[in-house]
Amino acid sequence: MPSAPAEPDVISASKSAPEADTPSLPGRKNAKDAGRNRSADKVSADRAPADKAPAGKTPVGTGNVLAFPEPPGKRLKRNIMVTLGTVLALVCALLAAAIFSPVLAVGTVSVSGTRLVTTEKVQAALEPLKGKPLPQISDEEVSRLLAPLVQIKSVSTQARPPSGLVVQVLERVPVALVKQGEQYQLVDVDGVVLASPADPAAVALPVIDGGAGTIGKDLFQATAAVLGALPLDVLSKLSNASAQSVDAVELKLVDGQTIIWGNAGEKELKAKVLEALLKVPADPKNPVRVYDVSAPRHPVTR
Repeated sequence: MPSAPAEPDVISASKSAPEADTPSLPGRKNAKDAGRNRSADKVSADRAPADKAPAGKTPVGTGNVLAFPEPPGKRLKRNIMVTLGTVLALVCALLAAAIFSPVLAVGTVSVSGTRLVTTEKVQAALEPLKGKPLPQISDEEVSRLLAPLVQIKSVSTQARPPSGLVVQVLERVPVALVKQGEQYQLVDVDGVVLASPADPAAVALPVIDGGAGTIGKDLFQATAAVLGALPLDVLSKLSNASAQSVDAVELKLVDGQTIIWGNAGEKELKAKVLEALLKVPADPKNPVRVYDVSAPRHPVTR
């Protein structure tokens, strides 16, 4: 049996041009080499241990800290606080210098408003203030020093740098003379004894016989409250005051006329009505003996 014809041998061949024969653009070879070098460096760096990192550089993953610029608002706020603190410290230093400085120490004390008490007595009572800085002196301290002078009701002070102190005195107002035995005492609306005049007849004020010790505290206060409401020109025309009860206060004029006052209610209105009635010209044919202002809206004369 004839054999099958043998398959012809297949011969394959390839030809690759040598690199030297391959045309290249200028710089292509250098770029390729540079790329290879960078790849090699990257691999080496990735494989290099952390302790082999270049000097002065922190390895990746070991806690890098990024410094961000401070916000402008925060910087401005800090500057403002520093400035305010400096100004406050300066102000405190100036205040301390003013309060404790001997330059502003009291050297002279001027007094005004005194009638019942002498200026010399007030100045003597305020002697402890000499040498004390003006900013440290208050009305309360001056009032405390003048408390023994019962004629003084209140005071106000004013500093006159560098060393002057002005004291304005408000005295109590006397409203009556109180007869205690053979002695007369000048009292105010609160019953405070202000003085013992040497010549009671020269004092144009009504007399309350016996005072609170004789007529009782309530009656005395009711009578004194009525006298305290009267204007000075009416007060000077009174000879005495009395009260059978707190609702029955009576006044006597130096001309012998009687004023029925009643209680101490509406005393300001009663005082105005009485003042107006006393200004009415007298009628010789019908002289007024009694002024009744106990009901001030309907006064009666008879």
